[in-house]
Amino acid sequence: MQSLESLRLDGVIDLTPGIRSLQVHYRPDVLPLNTLLETVANTWKKVLLIEDLRVPSRIVYLPLSWDDPACQLAIDKYMTTIRKDAPWCPSNLEFIRRINDLESIDALKQIVFQASYLVMGLGDVYLGAPVATSLDPRHRLVTTKYNPARTWTAENSVGIGGAYLCVYGMEGPGGYQFVGRTLQMWNRFRQTADFAGEPYLLRFFDQIRFYEVPADELLRIREDFPLGRYPLRIETTELSLTDYLGFLEREADSIAQFRSRQRAAFQAERQRWQGTENVDAAMDAPIASDAASAPLADDQIAVDSEIAGNLWQVHVTPGQSVAAGDVLLIIESMKME
Repeated sequence: MQSLESLRLDGVIDLTPGIRSLQVHYRPDVLPLNTLLETVANTWKKVLLIEDLRVPSRIVYLPLSWDDPACQLAIDKYMTTIRKDAPWCPSNLEFIRRINDLESIDALKQIVFQASYLVMGLGDVYLGAPVATSLDPRHRLVTTKYNPARTWTAENSVGIGGAYLCVYGMEGPGGYQFVGRTLQMWNRFRQTADFAGEPYLLRFFDQIRFYEVPADELLRIREDFPLGRYPLRIETTELSLTDYLGFLEREADSIAQFRSRQRAAFQAERQRWQGTENVDAAMDAPIASDAASAPLADDQIAVDSEIAGNLWQVHVTPGQSVAAGDVLLIIESMKME
């Protein structure tokens, strides 16, 4: 992508890289397809011929609230409205620990905070969300994704899916297994120094390193960071493919041992699911009824709603005294939930 960008080809509108792909958006009336394909092929060959391939990189230190309450809330909603006995519930951390054959959740935590996650994609789930994987294969945790997926994930939740780590760029659905929550990946309204003139925070080949902060401190950080009141620690460095391949060779035995244990644990977890992975059986069957004609009991009243949705929580109990004004607030709360 970077090599093609340096050519400044007339007719190329946009380049969108994935982990192992590159989408070229171009104008065929300006740049014929055959010419474009030949240019891409020749550029790729030249990149492969570089003996000591080096790329600029930044080490970006991000605060992480481990097992953040927003992540726990998303899990609670999932268990209540979608699937109550999924293998990754009620604790995504325990699921990650088990499927990677780690001794404890503390061991999992140590890996996450020691790892250097290389950004290999941006915008995976919108708004600059990074897809990253650990440079050290012994820190490369693997998981399955939620099945079915969550319908709600808090903005900037941090999760692991497959072998990749992602920071959710916005609130929405999702399937990665939670480890915590961090600050904003996208700045909608302001230009601050950390974003360097762009609306997205991270760049390709950035290395993410997390440091722990309490959940309440993260909330304060999330208020200050978009306003430029919480500067990040960012170090400029360089990635050398030669040095990295040398590291993999030196640590080959240790890496192989880790991967062997990891694969065995992953397969053992999948075998435990056999016979229990039926999603329909994991959820209570809904009771069909004609609500419009169903008679009301003496202690019931009907409430019309202009929107459809799932009722997740009711914050009152039978017999509790509620003022008329509070009833309206409760109904609005139900809509929001």
